[in-house]
Amino acid sequence: METLLSVIVALLVTLFFTRGHLKNLRTRETRARAAAEKGNLLSGGPQAQHPHIDAAHCIGCGTCTMVCPEGDVLAVIGGRAVIVNGYKCIGHSLCADACPVGAITMVMASPSMGADMPRLTPEYETSMANLFIAGELGGLALIKNAINQGRDCIDTIANRVAAMGPVRSVPDVYDVLIVGAGPAGISASLRAIEKKLNYLTVDEGEIGGTVAKYPRQKLVMTSPVELPMGGKFRKMELSKEELMAFWYKVLQRVDFNFRKGEKVEDIKKGEDGIFTVTTTKNQYRSHAVVLSIGKSGSPRKLGVKGEELPKVMYRLIEADHFINKQILVVGGGDSAVEAAMGLAHQIGNQVTLSYRKGAFSRLKERNAQRIEECMRQGKVEVIFNPIPVEFKPDSVILEVNGLSQGIPNDYVWVFAGGEPPTAFLRKIGVGLGMRDMTVEGSQEARQAVLAKKEHAAAKADVPG
Repeated sequence: METLLSVIVALLVTLFFTRGHLKNLRTRETRARAAAEKGNLLSGGPQAQHPHIDAAHCIGCGTCTMVCPEGDVLAVIGGRAVIVNGYKCIGHSLCADACPVGAITMVMASPSMGADMPRLTPEYETSMANLFIAGELGGLALIKNAINQGRDCIDTIANRVAAMGPVRSVPDVYDVLIVGAGPAGISASLRAIEKKLNYLTVDEGEIGGTVAKYPRQKLVMTSPVELPMGGKFRKMELSKEELMAFWYKVLQRVDFNFRKGEKVEDIKKGEDGIFTVTTTKNQYRSHAVVLSIGKSGSPRKLGVKGEELPKVMYRLIEADHFINKQILVVGGGDSAVEAAMGLAHQIGNQVTLSYRKGAFSRLKERNAQRIEECMRQGKVEVIFNPIPVEFKPDSVILEVNGLSQGIPNDYVWVFAGGEPPTAFLRKIGVGLGMRDMTVEGSQEARQAVLAKKEHAAAKADVPG
């Protein structure tokens, strides 16, 4: 009798907790469906890189939904992970790393998103043998991706150089020439040092690339990543200053072969397979080239009357240099919002943010929350659906809902993206075209990810 009573009590306790768990699952799924509808209304789906989920292999464990720092990008619906707010994804790939069965790979949104992109192999090699592209120019943004790709390109090059034998020893020819000293270029340079390659890194500017031009205290990384010869960034959040300081610390410890102020104007490949790289100051020869120049290129202009005025600018570095001013920021992405908020926190500034759409649809989660708070507090006035008509010395004319509106103004910042270096890529012979990474190699990529996880697990089980 006591045994039967114990069994009944155990069943009742199990039923109680099971009922609560199922209720919690139903609540979470209802919220997920609502989030999915909201995400589709806001953006129509993913806008750039995002997780591709192999439903046939997903086990619905929900691990991927808990690791993303951008909020509810993923959710579990019907026992499978799905994208509910793809427009928020900026390609951290933590979900892919966390998936225990390798069911997630990072891909582009659609063929249209890949128009005029360089055609790359899985090793990031272009249509020209031994010419590689690392970083956002290849399609996937984020500093973490750039660092990983720069390292992987050099690994491929090192293997090929080692296989060349005596052919490698051509006078005045580098093993690899790295163009760009941003995240991908620095990572590639450090890996080249690690692999004992004869290399050179050139950049038209300074060390840091685009990162060096970011506003002060901009959050640039939100996930761990490992830098060759530098170890792992273990902090989940890293500011521009912290990342730049880390780079300088690592580069001071090594023989960094770097030449600044040299813009690459042309790259030609000879019949002997050796590249001749022409910069504004020199010519170099190399067996391989890694392009890590980013994709922003020159700032995109609006084509608005008065845009040539000196008060119209396209990059903000030091917000605290501007106080007691009336300012217009044009744009609706993270850069525009961060600039508007940074300027709004300076003494006496009146900041207006002009965004051509009816609502923000592609902000990082933290920026979406912060700009909403700034709007509630009256620190930033946001005008949706405007058309900039003219920039005048002391004002800006906007057309809002068919009506012209003049705004007194001292400065204008335009954040409309950049013109990618497509013409340069065509000039040097890199093949471009439509690239649908959603379909391309997805099964092969999934198998590669799973094999990598299995290898890591097996290695961890080997006694040290």
